[in-house]
Amino acid sequence: MSAKLTVTPSPHIRDDLDIKKVMYAVVLALIPSAIGGVYFFGLRALVIIVAASLAAIATEAVCQKAIRRPVTISDGSALITGILLAFNLPPGVPYWLPVVGSVFAIAVAKIPFGGLGYNPLNPALVGRAFLLASWPVYMTTTWTAPSRGSLSGISAITTATPLGVFKYVRHILDNPSVGPDEISRANSYLAQLYSSASLKNLFLGNVGGCIGETSVILLLIGAAYLLIKGIICWRIPLSYIGTVALLTWILGGQGLFHGYPLFHVLSGGLVLGAFFMATDMVTSPVTPKGKIIFGVGCGILTSVIRLYGGYPEGVSYSILIMNITVPLIDRYTRPRKLGEVKGS
Repeated sequence: MSAKLTVTPSPHIRDDLDIKKVMYAVVLALIPSAIGGVYFFGLRALVIIVAASLAAIATEAVCQKAIRRPVTISDGSALITGILLAFNLPPGVPYWLPVVGSVFAIAVAKIPFGGLGYNPLNPALVGRAFLLASWPVYMTTTWTAPSRGSLSGISAITTATPLGVFKYVRHILDNPSVGPDEISRANSYLAQLYSSASLKNLFLGNVGGCIGETSVILLLIGAAYLLIKGIICWRIPLSYIGTVALLTWILGGQGLFHGYPLFHVLSGGLVLGAFFMATDMVTSPVTPKGKIIFGVGCGILTSVIRLYGGYPEGVSYSILIMNITVPLIDRYTRPRKLGEVKGS
């Protein structure tokens, strides 16, 4: 009876995870895809990743010094912004482009809102959107074919992304004025896109595209690590990818239910966006139901942009648009307090 029980206010959950550990766990999860980007696109990809990362870190330090805030570049959040921005860039962009994108991402999309934890939009995606709006030619025409592991990158040639080819084919097939020869050529392109060899290349990463988005298997390795560590939750990626698969199956072909969802799941930045950007803790919902709504919304927007929009890819804009809805989603999906009457 001499021992006293000390009762303190809730919560009583203890965890050794902190911001720094979470951020560097994400960095570690991105390393396989970074290595893959260098393997497929050459040392140029490494220079772009390093340039974007250093620019993001330096910008955050300068901004925090300027507003007399503690410099927190060691927490890894700026590093992640730089890496993710580089992952969303074509390997042929000039070296100054990732620097400008990182500066904009940190100085405009993060620091003015209060820094980490207060930014309403994903900074890396804001940086990419800024670059796409400002230098669309560099962002949409500097694709290169993988150099198949040649670190020199000499064998890289200008090429179209698989989604770019799909958009071109869909435009032809939806145009009633095209001739039979063009239709036949378009169907031939589709057959190549949907072939087992093409899907294998999409899965492994041996295709044209952005630096960090092409190799699905490497992205999944990193995602599995984050899921096992409990850094991210399955709800957003599963609902996001599942919605894209369903809608592209229903609407992605000539007539209903004639689409090829596996192609859309493996191509573009869907896997990168679903596991590494849509799951950002700051800009995604906190409730379980809200996470599913968020993922479904991202999937709907991505599918609409891919199938009917002007751009071949819609992952970045879809996540940014849904970022804006997060406060509303959290408000209407928050669980009721014990004893609270619905509607009160």
